[in-house]
Amino acid sequence: MPKGGGGGRGYKGGHKGQRRHFTSPEELEAMKEKEEREREWREQRGDESSEEEKEPEENKEETAGSDEESKKKVRKARKRCWKIINKTKKITHLDLSADKPELSRKEREEIEKQKAKANYQRLHAEGKTEEARADLARLAIIKKQREEAAKKREDERLAREAAKAAKTENLNKALGKGRKT
Repeated sequence: MPKGGGGGRGYKGGHKGQRRHFTSPEELEAMKEKEEREREWREQRGDESSEEEKEPEENKEETAGSDEESKKKVRKARKRCWKIINKTKKITHLDLSADKPELSRKEREEIEKQKAKANYQRLHAEGKTEEARADLARLAIIKKQREEAAKKREDERLAREAAKAAKTENLNKALGKGRKT
């Protein structure tokens, strides 16, 4: 590639890194004065461009004389503007749900998964799932077994107390303490 043409090691082009030139206010004033002088010179000479510049001034004078016509024009323009404005939707009436950014597939699946889990937990608490029914049946069996075991222990305790009482009674009879004189 030729030097300065593309992008190589020797490329030194472009405006970056260079000093920037800003027009000073004095230069701007001088440019305005120059344009004003040129316009005046054209007016003196009678160029066509000066006539074009004069037309708006003449129109202003004509419109000042006919206030009613200008007012009518302004009213019509306002009506047209209001029609356009009323056709557009106001921010408060916009449907914001349509402007929501769409979720990615993973985000949608995660949300669906959370909803399904919450629904399952609700049904499980109400006892409407298979697992909940199985748990309740298991709990009923365990409760019944515990009641039977408690009843058995109570019977055994009563049997031991009865055996102990019978033994002490037999011992008292044998010793003769059970007789009354």
